Amino acid sequence: MPWDSNDYPSSLKNLDTTVRKKAIDIANAMIDEGYDEGRAIPIATEQAKEWYDNASKSEIDQVRNMSDKKLRSRDKEAKEQDSSRPELMDKGEHVVSHEKGWAVQTEDAKQPSNVYEKKQDAVERAEEIARNKGTKVIIHKKDGSVQKQKSFKE
Repeated sequence: MPWDSNDYPSSLKNLDTTVRKKAIDIANAMIDEGYDEGRAIPIATEQAKEWYDNASKSEIDQVRNMSDKKLRSRDKEAKEQDSSRPELMDKGEHVVSHEKGWAVQTEDAKQPSNVYEKKQDAVERAEEIARNKGTKVIIHKKDGSVQKQKSFKE
């Protein structure tokens, strides 16, 4: 059964309302994709906190105003986008050169999830994502060759 702002895991109760709603949205998407609740909740919590730290005011307002109906059912476009690429949850994170600095991009993803000016910032974000997903990080040099790999597999 999908969660909403009135019915959610107790581990989310101490989160800011907006972060909690984002975590619920992420966790519901992961459950839809077949993830176990025990794995989905901590990943969703960490991803929601990271999202909040990087979100614009309009993105935060949009989630803050998200209805329980939307949390439970998620819109068709979001479901199609997520369900068309669930295999990415098991793929590693790559840190690659980007026109605006360094990008964090899941293997086989169509676009990067994050772009940073500094390579170290991209590496730290990639490691956080990989740790949460239990995958690996592949760090590339500017020329595209592999510099280093680090595994976070359970």
